[in-house]
Amino acid sequence: MATTDTTLTRRALNRATLDRQLLLRRVDRPVTDVVSHLVGLQAQTTHTWYVGLQSRIASLSPHDVGRRLTEGELVRVSLMRSTLHLVTPQDCRSLRATVQTAMDRDLAHSSHGKTTGGVDHDAVVAYGRALLEKRPLTPKELGALLAEEWPDVPGADLAYVVRNRMPVVQVPPRGVWGASGPPALAPADSWTGLAMDARADPDTLVLRYLAAFGPAGVKDVQAWSGLTRLREVVDRLRPRLVVLRTEDGAELFDLPDAPRPDPDTPAPVRFLYDFDNLLRGHADRSRVISAEDLKRITSRNGMPPSTVLVDGRVRAAWKVVGKGAGTAVEVVPFAPITGTDAEEVTAEGLRLLDFLAPDAEGREVRFVSGP
Repeated sequence: MATTDTTLTRRALNRATLDRQLLLRRVDRPVTDVVSHLVGLQAQTTHTWYVGLQSRIASLSPHDVGRRLTEGELVRVSLMRSTLHLVTPQDCRSLRATVQTAMDRDLAHSSHGKTTGGVDHDAVVAYGRALLEKRPLTPKELGALLAEEWPDVPGADLAYVVRNRMPVVQVPPRGVWGASGPPALAPADSWTGLAMDARADPDTLVLRYLAAFGPAGVKDVQAWSGLTRLREVVDRLRPRLVVLRTEDGAELFDLPDAPRPDPDTPAPVRFLYDFDNLLRGHADRSRVISAEDLKRITSRNGMPPSTVLVDGRVRAAWKVVGKGAGTAVEVVPFAPITGTDAEEVTAEGLRLLDFLAPDAEGREVRFVSGP
């Protein structure tokens, strides 16, 4: 077993995580490589996840990303935590097989699972597949057709059975930059041309997670993936891992050759989108946000604000307001941001506006008070 007595300070853990998340410096790599390295981007919103790519890739064209989505080089499919993620077709195949138990548990514990408890789910999936192979359908359309066969069960619940039991992708133009469309579903195998017959591989999942989110503990990878009972997987992998400690003595695992930068490495300002996995990839988020500030961004309606990293930690929320000449980024600091930090926030905010609203005139970044 590769072990070490090294204790990581919170700042050291922060810098290591930012490095893995490509947030210490933008990279000049194809978007598909970046998405694969990150093990997908949470993407249940239609377009906000483009900011997650902009904050990590040096020269990013949103239209190029949209083209890759249209041409099938990227897909949006429900995966980790039973949430919609942007992934490559190859990861759609491998990851879905591995997180299927989390999808099954989500269905079983949801209201959809309770109302369909007396229904043959395999029959629902088979009929749903036959319908979706004819043409993409929205969940509402799919549910209405399924309800013709199971009239005593709400259509929305039947559609959810298909969504959780069978890999289905949301097809374009949904999610394409500058376009819009309904959340229409298609069978993942038909859309990607890849058979969805991979075997569950939790070992590889854990290793890839550490490469993108480590160093981390068992609870962290479980929180990110939605899977349970991963202690036995990590224990099986111990001979291939480095074992580290937090300042509180908690056990962390990492890949032996993974980067762990000097804690004094500068961390540039970055604007995160609302569902950025940096804030959803760990059970203990203290490496990037304080407990007090975490409460600030925890939304009762499930829609968190977008946030700003200053010196590697969440220090503010942000949103775009106005249109045309009045387009601006409003930054709401959780504590005063002054001096060079404020200058860097302004510069990065203007860069973000160049990406989000390149044709707008008179763009500005404004610091405003919260509600």
